[in-house]
Amino acid sequence: MYREFTYNAVLESSQRAAWQIDDVLPETAELDFTRPFLPEPLARTGSAEGLSDEERLVLNHIRGHEYLAMFGLVEEFILPFVIDHARPLLNGDDCRVRALLQFAGEEAKHIQLFRRFRTTFQRGFGEDCAVIGPADAIGAAVLAHDPLSVALAVLQIEWMTQAHYLESVRDDAGLEPLFKSLLRHHWMEEAQHAKLDTLMVEALAETRSAAEIQVAFEGYLEIGAFLDEGLRAQTQLNLAGLERRIGRPLPAPQRAKLEAQQHQAARWTFLGSGMAHPRFRDTLAELSPRLIDQLDAIAPQFA
Repeated sequence: MYREFTYNAVLESSQRAAWQIDDVLPETAELDFTRPFLPEPLARTGSAEGLSDEERLVLNHIRGHEYLAMFGLVEEFILPFVIDHARPLLNGDDCRVRALLQFAGEEAKHIQLFRRFRTTFQRGFGEDCAVIGPADAIGAAVLAHDPLSVALAVLQIEWMTQAHYLESVRDDAGLEPLFKSLLRHHWMEEAQHAKLDTLMVEALAETRSAAEIQVAFEGYLEIGAFLDEGLRAQTQLNLAGLERRIGRPLPAPQRAKLEAQQHQAARWTFLGSGMAHPRFRDTLAELSPRLIDQLDAIAPQFA
C-alpha cells in the first residue's frame, strides 16, 4: 500500500502537531452565530427551500453541531478499536505501539474537545440539539463486525476528514473562526491517523484470503448502511431542533422535502466524500480490484 507510511515517521509527526484542548477551545469561549459553521459543500443549507436566509444560517449552525457530534460518536468506537489492535503488540516494536497509543490518546482528546464544543454551542445557540445514541450502543453495533471491516470504515472516515478540511474548510474565509480553528486542529492529528489506519488495514489483511477479504468488505458496507440509518434519524432530530429555534413548525410537504435534501447532504458529508477519496480507493484496490467495482456500484447514492 503506502510504503512511505511508517510508524516512526507518524509518531514524530504526531508529536510535532500536538495541541491542548484549552488552546483550541477555552471553556469561556463564545461562538459567533452571525457566521456559518460549515462550508456550503458540506452543509448544503444554502439550497434549503422554503427557509429565509436567517433560517438557513440557523440550519447551518445545527449542521455544524451535528458534524462534531457525529465525529464524537465515531471516535468513541475508534478509541477501543485502536486499543484492542495495539494490545497484542505491547511486547513488540516500540514505535508501532507508541504510535498506536498516541492515536488512541488523540482520539480520547478529540472526544473531550467535542463534548466541550457541545456545551459551548448550547450556551450560545439557546436550544438543545439532540443527537442520536447512545454512543456505546452505536459503538457496540459497529465493533461487532470483523476487525478488517471496522478498519476500512475507520479509514474511510479518516481520509474523509482530510478532504473536508483541505477542499472545503481551509480556504473559506467566511466561516466562524473558532469553529474553523477547531476543524484545523482536528485535521492536523487526523492526518496521522489516516496513515496509521492504512497500516492497520494492511496488517489485518495480509493473512486473509480473497474470500475473507470479500466478506470483510461486505461487513464494511453493512457498517456504512448502519451509519446511514443513523444519519437519517439525525436529520429528523436536526429539523426538530430547527423548528424549535425558529419558533414555527415546517409545513409537512416542505419538511419532507427538506428532510430528503438534508439527509442526502449528510450522506455525502459522512459517507460519499470518504468513498470518493483517492487514497481510500487505492487501499481497496490493493486488497482486491473487484472491491472498487463494488464500491462504484453503490457510491452514486451517497453523492
